[in-house]
Amino acid sequence: MATVSDSADDAVDPIMSKHTSRIMLSIVLVTIIILTVLGNLLVMVALCKDRQLRKKKTNFFVVSLAFADLLVALVVMPLATIELTTGQWSYGETFCLVRTSLDVQLTTVSILHLCCIALDRFYAICCQPLVYNNKMTPVRVSLMLVGCWVIPFFISFLPIMQSWNTIGIESFIEQRKFNSSRNSTCVFMVNRPYALVCSAVAFYVPLVLMVLAYQRIYITAMGHARRIGSLHRAGSAPSTTYPKPDQPGSSRIKNETKAAKTLAVIMGCFCLCWAPFFITNVVDPFINYSVPWQMWTAWLWLGYINSGLNPFLYAFLNRAFRRAFLRILCCWDEHYARQGGFSPSRRQSESVNGTSISLRYS
Repeated sequence: MATVSDSADDAVDPIMSKHTSRIMLSIVLVTIIILTVLGNLLVMVALCKDRQLRKKKTNFFVVSLAFADLLVALVVMPLATIELTTGQWSYGETFCLVRTSLDVQLTTVSILHLCCIALDRFYAICCQPLVYNNKMTPVRVSLMLVGCWVIPFFISFLPIMQSWNTIGIESFIEQRKFNSSRNSTCVFMVNRPYALVCSAVAFYVPLVLMVLAYQRIYITAMGHARRIGSLHRAGSAPSTTYPKPDQPGSSRIKNETKAAKTLAVIMGCFCLCWAPFFITNVVDPFINYSVPWQMWTAWLWLGYINSGLNPFLYAFLNRAFRRAFLRILCCWDEHYARQGGFSPSRRQSESVNGTSISLRYS
C-alpha cells in the first residue's frame, strides 16, 4: 500500500529530473557560446597581428564574418539560451522584435560574406591576374563589405519592425500565443511572401551563386593539377608556360587547390547547419504553421552552432591561420619554422594558362 511519503517522492522525481535537464542544457548552451566567442575573437586578433594574413583581400571578408559571428554569440545566443532554459520571454514584445531582427540580420550577413569569399576565390583562381586586380580593387572590396551589412537590413529590421511579416496571419499568431504552454514567448511567424523573399535573399540565391563559383573553381584547379601531372610524367615542362612540379609555381597551384577545398568545406558546413531552418521556414506557412516549436528551436540552434565552427575550420584546414593561432596562443616553436611546416609564405606571382595562382590561402 502506497504511503504519503511514496507519493511525495513520486511527485518530486519529475521536478528534480526537469531541473537537472535544464542545468545540463544550460551548461551545453553556455559552452557553445563561450567557444564561439573565443574562436571568433581569435580569428580577429590573428588578422590584426599577422601581416601575412592582412596582405590577402579574402581575409578582410573573413574578419568581417568573424565579427558577425561574434555578435551572434554575444547578443542573439544568450537571449535564446535564457528563453529556452527558463521557458519564458521576459523582455517585452518590442525587444522580441529587435532580437528577431538581429537574428535575421546577422544570419544573412554571414552567408553574404561567404558568397563574397567565393566570388573572390573565383576571380583569383579562374581569371588572369590583371582581371583579378581590376575586379577586386580595395574600393570594390570595401563596397562589397558594406553591402554584406546593409542588404540584410531590408529583410530584417525594416520589415520586422514594421510588422510586414505578420500581414494576413494575425489569427495564427494569436492562436500560437494562446496555445503556448509557456507563460510568455517571443513568437516569430512569417507570412508566405516574407518567407519566400527572406529565404531567397538570405540563403537560396547566395547558395546557388556559391555552388556555381566553387564548381568552376574545382574544375579549374583540377585541370591545373592534371596538366602538372602530365608534364611531370612526360619529364619536361617549359618554364615559360607551366611551372615544373618542383618549382614554386607548382606549390602555388597546390595551395590554391587546397584553398578551394577549404572554403568549400566552410560553405558546406554553413549549408548543412542552416538548410533545415530555411527549408522549414519556406514549408511552414504552406502547411498552416504546423511545425512544432521544438523543431524550430533545434534547427535554429543548429544554425547558431555554425557561428562557432568557422574558427575551428580555419585552425584545422588552413596553415596560415594555424600558424597565426599558434603565435597568439604562445605555442610558437621555431623548430617548425626551420622545417618549413609553418614557415611564412613568400608572395610570388605565377600563371598557368593565363590563370592567376598568385594568392595563397593555405
